[in-house]
This record gives sequence, structure tokens and C-alpha cells, in this order.
Amino acid sequence: MRKLVTLFVLSLGFFAAQAQTAPATKIGFADVDYIFTQMPEAKQVEAELKSTQTMLQNQITAKQQEFQRKVKEYNDNLPNMLDAVRANTERELGQLQENLQKLQQDAQTTIQNKQGQLMEPVYKKVSKAIEDVAKENEYTYILTSQIGGLDVILYADDKMDVSDLVLKKMGVTPKPAAPTTQQPPK
Repeated sequence: MRKLVTLFVLSLGFFAAQAQTAPATKIGFADVDYIFTQMPEAKQVEAELKSTQTMLQNQITAKQQEFQRKVKEYNDNLPNMLDAVRANTERELGQLQENLQKLQQDAQTTIQNKQGQLMEPVYKKVSKAIEDVAKENEYTYILTSQIGGLDVILYADDKMDVSDLVLKKMGVTPKPAAPTTQQPPK
């Protein structure tokens, strides 16, 4: 037990000595959502995604209308239909409904893939600019204020926000209204 206490005290002394000789840690944060909304590329990505969504939605709407037309036709002719024709039509309607559901799922996947493809160069550009700003301004760490709607930084001094520096590094002039830091109540 005595050896353990001695080891613990020596460890504390070692860490205290390291803390005194280590250079000061400088931490900044960047509001990545704010940066993206300021970038011209974000508007281009949004426009291209909207165009793709509209095209896919038009395809889905056409298939839905075709399906609804065939269901109405089936219901209108049901009283006079032979059993074999009825069974065949029901199979066809079931297949059309499955195809429509698959088309909707494929459309969602296509949109997600397209967004990832379009955003990848934007993410790389922002990442490179953040890295350059950090090195030029001697930041040890740059954090982000939110990821997926969850706060990563519970408190940050606005003076440490490098978002506008990152935008300037990419050649984008920040809009006059600075982002507000979200700080939870104390």
C-alpha cells in the first residue's frame, strides 16, 4: 500500500512538472453549420439536390397515378370479372405496389448518396481551411459547437470562435450578423 501511495505522489509530481514545461494549450471552436450556410457552394449543392429530388418525386408521382388508375379500374370492373382475371389483376396490383415502394426507397438512397457526393469536396475544403487557420493562429485544438444537433461545447468564449477566419481563408466574406453562441442555462 505504501508503494502505491508513493507511486501516486511521484506521478502527480511528474504531471505537475510536465504541465509547467508544456506550451500553453490554445483551443478554438468553429460553427461548421454557420460556415456552410455562408459558403456559395452550399447554395449550389442545395439547388442540385432540389433538382434531383424534384426529378425523383415526378417519377414517383407518375407511378402512384398509374397505380391508382389501375386500382380504380380494378374496382370498377370487379363485379363483372372472371376469377382468373381478378387473381391476375390482384397479382399485378401487388407487384405495382411493391415496385412503387422500392422506387421510394431507392429515391431516398439516391438523395443521400448524391448529398454525400456533393458535400465531400465542401467538407474537405472546410477541413483544410480549419487546419490552416489552426496552424496560422497557433491553436492546439479546434472544436465544433454542435454535431448532429448535440452540443459538443458546453461553454465557449466568442473570442475563440474561428468560424469567420475559416470563411476568410476560403475567400468567403462573412455576412455582418455573427452567429450566436448557444450556451445552456447555468
